[in-house]
Amino acid sequence: MLKHWKMISIYSGTHFLVDFACAFLMFSAIRQSPEWFTCILIYNFCAFAMQMPIGIVADKISRNNFVAGLGTAMVAAGYGIVLLPSAAGSGLAGAPLAGALTAAPLAAAAVIGLGNAMFHVGGGVDFLNVSENKSAALGIFVSPGAFGVFFGTMLGRAGSAIVVPILVALLAAALLIFPMSRIRGGNVPPNAPFSPEVPPKLFAAVIGLFAVVCLRSYVGLSIDFPWKGVGYWGLALVCASAFGKTIGGFLFDKFGGIKTATITLGAASLLFLLPHVPIAGVSSILLFNMTMPITLWLVAKCIPGAKGFSFGLLTFALFLGFLPVYLGTAAPPFWLYAILSAISLALLMFALNRFNNPSQKEPELI
Repeated sequence: MLKHWKMISIYSGTHFLVDFACAFLMFSAIRQSPEWFTCILIYNFCAFAMQMPIGIVADKISRNNFVAGLGTAMVAAGYGIVLLPSAAGSGLAGAPLAGALTAAPLAAAAVIGLGNAMFHVGGGVDFLNVSENKSAALGIFVSPGAFGVFFGTMLGRAGSAIVVPILVALLAAALLIFPMSRIRGGNVPPNAPFSPEVPPKLFAAVIGLFAVVCLRSYVGLSIDFPWKGVGYWGLALVCASAFGKTIGGFLFDKFGGIKTATITLGAASLLFLLPHVPIAGVSSILLFNMTMPITLWLVAKCIPGAKGFSFGLLTFALFLGFLPVYLGTAAPPFWLYAILSAISLALLMFALNRFNNPSQKEPELI
């Protein structure tokens, strides 16, 4: 992994930046639109559901850094949709986007969402190509996004005057990513010849992993601890979500999937039963997120000829987990989160055993 440190650093830093920029624009300008509720749906659909078709394109053209760089530039273009109608005002010099209501909020949400999706697919496939039999790099790549969303949302709501630095950073990141094939350390393997076929013996494993990600998304978005707005506990939850993904990748490489999943999801299930204890809640989120790089790595191994598609398949699962929360379903009792964690463990164990024994005989009908 160390031989690819340049690529890992650039992509991981840009992951923070892209998610930060998208959250900042959504909450500083687009949030003022009367179509805000629809904008949220469009952004999430473009950013997560659209990664699947974008992943197929990335698999076929095998130019992952181009896809990621173009996506980063598209996020900057989304700012243009907001700023151009208000160019005569103080959109760039004063409080940047507060009061600068875009005339096309739906278009702005779609553009930054698609840019976000393209960056994630391009960067994700490059990481999957260098991961080989390890998942630690994947954990490092996916972790900064939680921080980006948190701080982008916070500063966007506050109306911070940081549009110019964001645009400069986005364009600089894109310029670094476009020539990535020349500046990254080590040789990153090209994409495999495109083939979305899943071996029949692993098809059930892919379905199980898809369900695990749906549940993870729903739990992460719907859970609402009563103390998260007190002091720094909200930030602690964000740190737990981000660092859990990183730690999980290293644990998977060190101890294997079965031990890692059993300990992390098993412990998370128990800690979800203590929602009024802040340290227990933070620990449950930390542990619950540790399986994220495992699911990404496993699905890519199940569909080795379509890593972009496999990456997008799981982000589509994230979108499905978002829908119940978006539609306003009531948050379930905390004991249900414990059950969902236990179900996630059972599904992941099934997938891991299926992957470890792909040639096992199918049970016969009786």
